[in-house]
Amino acid sequence: MMTMVLNISNSPHIARFTGVIAGALVASYITLESPLSGMSMSPARSFASAFPGRIWNSLWVYFTAPPLGMLLAAELYLRLWGKHAVFCAKLHHDNDKRCIFRCNYKALSTPITLKETI
Repeated sequence: MMTMVLNISNSPHIARFTGVIAGALVASYITLESPLSGMSMSPARSFASAFPGRIWNSLWVYFTAPPLGMLLAAELYLRLWGKHAVFCAKLHHDNDKRCIFRCNYKALSTPITLKETI
C-alpha cells in the first residue's frame, strides 16, 4: 500500500488519482485476500477478534508487520529514486486545505522548462 501511494502520488500525470487508487487497492484486499487468508487491515479488529477467544499466537504480526512494511517501502523508494523524487504522499491535494507535510506538490504539477534547467 505504501509503495503504491509513494509511486502514484509522486507521478505528475496520475497523482490526482492517488485516493481513488488507494481505495481500489483496499477494496481488492478485502474482496480477494480476506476470504483466502482471513487477513485484517486493522490491528484493532484483529485484537477485538483475539480477545474473547484468548488467542494471542499470531496477534503480534498485525502490530509489527504494517509499520515495518511501510518503513521498508519508504526506504526502498528513497534508495531507488532519491530524496528529490519525493514531492508529497498526501492522498488529495486538489482542495483549499493546506498540506501538513513538507509538501513540494506544486513542483510536481508545474512543468519544468528548458530555461529553468540551465
